[in-house]
Amino acid sequence: MIPFHDLLFFVVAALILVISPGPNMIYLISKSITQGKKSGMISLAGVVCGFLFHIVMVSFGLTAVLLAVPLAYTVLKTLGTVYLLYLAYQAVKPNSRNIFEVDQSGSFDSPRKLFTVGFLTNVLNPKVAVFYLSFFPQFIKPEYGSVLTQSLELGVIQVFVSFSVNFIIVLTAAKVAKFFAGNPFWIKVQKWFMASVLTFLAVKMALSKAK
Repeated sequence: MIPFHDLLFFVVAALILVISPGPNMIYLISKSITQGKKSGMISLAGVVCGFLFHIVMVSFGLTAVLLAVPLAYTVLKTLGTVYLLYLAYQAVKPNSRNIFEVDQSGSFDSPRKLFTVGFLTNVLNPKVAVFYLSFFPQFIKPEYGSVLTQSLELGVIQVFVSFSVNFIIVLTAAKVAKFFAGNPFWIKVQKWFMASVLTFLAVKMALSKAK
């Protein structure tokens, strides 16, 4: 089993990463504001199923890679560092999109379409797979037991964190959007705080060593 202190750090990292603007968050905010909380929850169910799909696929693939190719740790660590720095840049780059600027077209979708689009938005997003493949190895070590079990353990934790955050987003999307619309200063604060944490995680990952 993965030590508790490592799991705690992973939870914090997963929490920071889930609030990073991306297709899932933008989709959930949009549907919650334009079609209501029920539509947001149905969309969230699709997004969560998309996470589960990625976790199963990546867990088995990650197990094979880490057991067969020792050099893979260095490759994945480098990939993860670059990816986190990329996310940090995306958060603060000039004219970066405010995630609370959503489409107010007013069109309504069926529950089936809401779920399907939520699922596909996640499954077809390569950044999700890249996150799992690049970030999980930092917490998985053979001496802790089965690599597959550890990967699935981290996956379940990540899904729980993502669901909890996105659930709150669905419930408060309209209020939060209104707040940021009237307080542009806090948008900048949110962006720079996120970028700072992501950069810290990238440095920590770059300095980590394989056991």
